Amino acid sequence: MDAAARTRFICANTEILRSPLVPEIALHLASEAVPLWLKTEEELGQIGLPPPFWAFAWAGGQALARYILDRLEIVAGRTVVDIASGSGIVAIAAALSGAASVLAADIDQFALDAIALNAGLNGVAIAVTVEDLLSQAPPHGEMILVGDLFYEKTTAARVFTWLNRAAGQGCHVLIGDPGRSYLPREALEEIADYQVPVTRDLEDALLKRSAVWRLRAASLDSPAPG
Repeated sequence: MDAAARTRFICANTEILRSPLVPEIALHLASEAVPLWLKTEEELGQIGLPPPFWAFAWAGGQALARYILDRLEIVAGRTVVDIASGSGIVAIAAALSGAASVLAADIDQFALDAIALNAGLNGVAIAVTVEDLLSQAPPHGEMILVGDLFYEKTTAARVFTWLNRAAGQGCHVLIGDPGRSYLPREALEEIADYQVPVTRDLEDALLKRSAVWRLRAASLDSPAPG
């Protein structure tokens, strides 16, 4: 499927909406989770694409975006990398807050096309990459943002190892998370929390407490949490 077809699919299956906690940002979002999930499986599953995580403003991402927009100095003038960017809500918040540059990384090409559409809606410039940055050496001296990525054990361990190394090299790491099972709390400092309105299609409640965490600088040899 080429870029034009992906863009048509995104536009046909989403609406331009604003997430409850971050109304400043407009996004192409699915108004209902289940129909899009099923349609993605039926129409696109045969070519091995992942679920449409890009079509939802997940609670952890909303919390991190809110934190950034309320504290412009956090990212102003910095080079920012947003890992597993999804809809791009965190990357867009960083761009709106005055980041010198923003790179949104996601291994799903649909997410990158959605991010491009969403960046255009909000009048910001965001670079995108489909490369798996976790398979590369982390950058030096960057601001790294992670929204809602600790929901699966293997992925969480891999993410933590990479982020821990990045922090050891001088990167500032902020994580937005609604209490996912594999969040490495023992390595983090909680710096803010929010009550995020969510849908039962995606979560187990109508409000999801979501926190913003700072990764403490650590030894490059520190193991991933179990």
